Amino acid sequence: MLRAWKVCLDPTREQQAALARNAGAARWAFNYALGRKVIAHRAFTAARNRALEGVTEPSPVQLKAAAASARAVAGRIPSSFENLAAWRLERGDARLGTDGVSPWWREVSSYTMSSAMRDADAAFKAWLDSIAGRRAGRPVGYPRFKKRGRCRDSFRIHHDVKKPTIRVDDARHVLIPTIGRVRLHSNLRRLIRLQTRDELQVQSVTVSRQGDRWYASILIAHPAPQVSASRRQRAAGTIGVDLGVAVAATLSDGTVIPNPRHGRRAAARLAKAQRAHARTQRGSVNRAKAARRVGRIQAELAERRAGWIHQVTKQLTTGWAVVAVEDLNVAGMTRSARGTIENPGRQVRQKAGLNRAILDIAFGEVRRQLAYKTGWYGSRLVVVDRWLPSSKTCSVCGWAHPELTLADRVFRCGQCGLVLDRDLNAARNIAAAAAAPLTLTGPTPTGSRTLARPKPAATTAGRSQPDTRDKRDPEASYRVPTEPDPATARPGVDVRKTTTHQWRPPRQSNPPAFPRRAAPLVR
Repeated sequence: MLRAWKVCLDPTREQQAALARNAGAARWAFNYALGRKVIAHRAFTAARNRALEGVTEPSPVQLKAAAASARAVAGRIPSSFENLAAWRLERGDARLGTDGVSPWWREVSSYTMSSAMRDADAAFKAWLDSIAGRRAGRPVGYPRFKKRGRCRDSFRIHHDVKKPTIRVDDARHVLIPTIGRVRLHSNLRRLIRLQTRDELQVQSVTVSRQGDRWYASILIAHPAPQVSASRRQRAAGTIGVDLGVAVAATLSDGTVIPNPRHGRRAAARLAKAQRAHARTQRGSVNRAKAARRVGRIQAELAERRAGWIHQVTKQLTTGWAVVAVEDLNVAGMTRSARGTIENPGRQVRQKAGLNRAILDIAFGEVRRQLAYKTGWYGSRLVVVDRWLPSSKTCSVCGWAHPELTLADRVFRCGQCGLVLDRDLNAARNIAAAAAAPLTLTGPTPTGSRTLARPKPAATTAGRSQPDTRDKRDPEASYRVPTEPDPATARPGVDVRKTTTHQWRPPRQSNPPAFPRRAAPLVR
């Protein structure tokens, strides 16, 4: 089992300079490896286009043959091992007086350079998997070079676990190669206690800068514990969670988690700092100071939001045996309403405010933390199908409201007369769907399960066509861009209907200390 421990560093001025040098070296190594990949890829694309010259609509067989001939002419795209070997021949050495592309390489850790080159491999592979359809989520664009000031300063250092050079000396100090023994603002007492019980191995350390502070994420490998639900969790049963904006979350037992609105609280101070930064002259000392002030405010905002999400997700995963949430399309929910020049959007400012509020709650981060924390604390995460009409269905009799809008915050059943808060009704339907015998997509890599319904099979009639792409060789069946091109995600609209299920109240025992709504159920 791999687990990361993130701590805040308290380095000296000399150590801060060493951290900045390693971060700059990692950025340079990433750009060096990516540059070699881009040159090889452009040569491959040019050779393939020459092979397909005169062919208007090439078939998959012709594309594959053109790709094979292009590889024979241009060669393959170099991997991290080949880039590392080429760098060792070209790097030079300042101590020996030999010139090269990076004669300063002895000032940083060699693992910083190699890990950055592996990151370039991962970026290029993510783009290839995205265009081949092997990667879920948004389309990944062509890899871009890292620019100082635009990308976060970070680097990763590995070591030989048999001869460790990364060590946790005590609860307040960590030893990092080429940096030295760095003091911590926080402490690692829990990690020290685990070391006395289990055999832990430090795999790597990732150092990053947020605002004006440096953080270290220590990756630890230790035996996976056999965790099961506690007696209190089994007695509590299943809880449905409906995420929202007016309130952060509404639970199926009537518990309400209020929205802290971190972004709104820091909006005025952040806007003032950003206006001051915009008025400064490019390249001046005052502009650098103003940029550090903006970064410090944004880092504080991120820390507050992350701390709140960790508290909420731990309360949920330790309080119940099963936690049920919806599979929300956050990318579609936060899409801009500006439209185009020909068809401009309406209520753009209101939609922008709603998008900020949704992103401030961080629905995706809440689900991600629930996915791995349920495995830590013996509970189970169930993700309900996103097309389940949880807000429009009565949680008692199953009647579907045909004309319910987003402005209606109270659900009124036309069959049994139930009058209930809209979010509470949705949370109860989510809890009922989690216990219903629907199709399970199986365990995911994070240990969660998704409730879904079988999709109709693709046919050759109408608009659906068979997929003739060769997913084993994306370069052979895709016309890849020769220049970096940003990717845009436009998820489609699915109008499938789902059935409803009657909700039964779960057994409750010692719920978390969240405020409750008064008299939520009225007949």
